[in-house]
Amino acid sequence: MHEDTAKAALSLLDLTDLTDTCDEAAIETLCAKAQTPFGPVAAICIWPRFVAQARGILGAGHAVKIATVVNFPSGDLPVATVVAGMRQAIADGADEIDLVIPYRDFIAGDEEAVTEMVAAVRAACPPPVLLKTILETGELKDPALIREASDLAIAAGSDFIKTSTGKAAVNATLPAAGIMLNAIKSSGKPVGFKPAGGVRTVADAGDYLALAAAILGESWATPKTFRFGASGLLDDILAVLGGRPAPAAPASY
Repeated sequence: MHEDTAKAALSLLDLTDLTDTCDEAAIETLCAKAQTPFGPVAAICIWPRFVAQARGILGAGHAVKIATVVNFPSGDLPVATVVAGMRQAIADGADEIDLVIPYRDFIAGDEEAVTEMVAAVRAACPPPVLLKTILETGELKDPALIREASDLAIAAGSDFIKTSTGKAAVNATLPAAGIMLNAIKSSGKPVGFKPAGGVRTVADAGDYLALAAAILGESWATPKTFRFGASGLLDDILAVLGGRPAPAAPASY
């Protein structure tokens, strides 16, 4: 069963390098790691400045998608700046956009800031580009705020809602995931879910997949509806699938 979970997690993984030290050599390594002996990950998630390089390595129409981040990690850039950056990322070859909501404004009571940001980015990145909206749930803290942010992001056109940047003190948690998955269920829309930051082992991944199955059904989680945002998870997946001991220390998000 552990092996089945590892196989599923591999197909759902957004292999991530959003470290401050990321460079061109790291992107070459990431693109290579994304294509494992057991199959490809769903996507790589990288800084916008590396999208063109990654596209050059992976080529057009590759099984591994290229995701990048905008308004990241602060969530406080002007809408026009975010849209311009997103347009450039798509021109460089990005398949997926992970957008941070203006969560500080939202915490301060400005719900419209969330709707305006998500709707503007959605309008500027028509399908097939995927829009994953990051709520930064560890900063929102309050379950009611997490639910409201989920509802707003879904209503404004998000393809996915994502827990975290991986840069906060608290990142993905099962309680936040439950709130977000229930918001997706209530919406009745084909919206996906992405826990990010702190998902380091196949056992961790299994907990989130079990929660998704309990709320949305056993067959709900596919690469079109569920992703893990992680850097260290792949090492544990490969250890399980290869019958090797897991590495002692996961990489940082």
